[in-house]
Amino acid sequence: MTPSSSRRPRPLLRALLSCLTVTGLSAGALALGGGDALAAGTTRPLPAHLSAPYFEAWTGDSPAALAAASGNKYLTMAFLQTDKAGSCDAYWNGDTTQPISRTAFGADIAALQSRGGDAIPSFGGYGADTTNTELADSCTSVDAIAKVYESLVTTYGIKRIDLDIEADSITNTAGIDRRNKAIAEVEAWARCTHHSVQFSYTLPTTATGLAPSGVALLQNAVDNHARVDVVNIMTFDYWDGATHDMAADTQTAAKGLVGQLEALYPNKTDDQLWHTVGITEMPGIDDFGPEETFTTQDAVKVERWAEAKGVNTLSFWALQRDNGGCVGTAGANSCSGIAQDTWYFSHAFERFNRV
Repeated sequence: MTPSSSRRPRPLLRALLSCLTVTGLSAGALALGGGDALAAGTTRPLPAHLSAPYFEAWTGDSPAALAAASGNKYLTMAFLQTDKAGSCDAYWNGDTTQPISRTAFGADIAALQSRGGDAIPSFGGYGADTTNTELADSCTSVDAIAKVYESLVTTYGIKRIDLDIEADSITNTAGIDRRNKAIAEVEAWARCTHHSVQFSYTLPTTATGLAPSGVALLQNAVDNHARVDVVNIMTFDYWDGATHDMAADTQTAAKGLVGQLEALYPNKTDDQLWHTVGITEMPGIDDFGPEETFTTQDAVKVERWAEAKGVNTLSFWALQRDNGGCVGTAGANSCSGIAQDTWYFSHAFERFNRV
């Protein structure tokens, strides 16, 4: 796919113009008893509060099987990205054999949905964000970016798209602007086509809130009239050399975020601001080292606090790490580095779905 010409309609105008076409086609399809009247309304809406740990999609594991084993209803699936810089085509893990299609994770996502859960596809991540293969960094066409997002909704019937923006991507102002324009375009498309889709931003944080780059990203979303449903902060990998009380610092980071959101969204109530907050932890020893260790006791504290504050989403990096197979190892992809029961963090956070 190549960027469209400079003469294309502005994104929101394209979305609004397409409303008439799409609505007409949908009505015709319904009259004929067919069409993709499909994904709209065929899956349950997301609950007001959910736990959705990240699933490492490049491992060859089945997300549906691991969700069943761990007791998770919802998973955030990492990651979608382009296979090379400059491309407008997104693939799971940047692997061209895994396009956005029902042949790639379609059966797994359908299984999650049949159990009352869902998948949240996630774009970006550190690898993509440092190689210019995050979709909006790579692709210079807002319309093409929006069409990729829309294809996830129509292919899998999912209800939320996550955007993990960090490292180089969080200061790529052109990519940020394209991404937020595409979000606004998809939201207009969803209104026209009676689909329901949320967008979450997953961003790095300090122990007292977002860095200025994160605030600037959200300000650009406001300027582009892009609705951001959840701002999910990664409360780990602070890399400041300090020894952290990870549960306490989660709370101060979230409190700082709420203050920043209040400035961006002055018409929202305190409850609405807290309901925009998402939290992603890294169980056990994170990439920095033992000074940043999220313990089993921390998980219980954070879940109870999140219930009390009305936080939207709890998550952690990552489901395949939720075991005690490598005590003392920092930043491993397949274990937490601490002594724990297998799936301890999944079980501790899963109760959040019942709030």
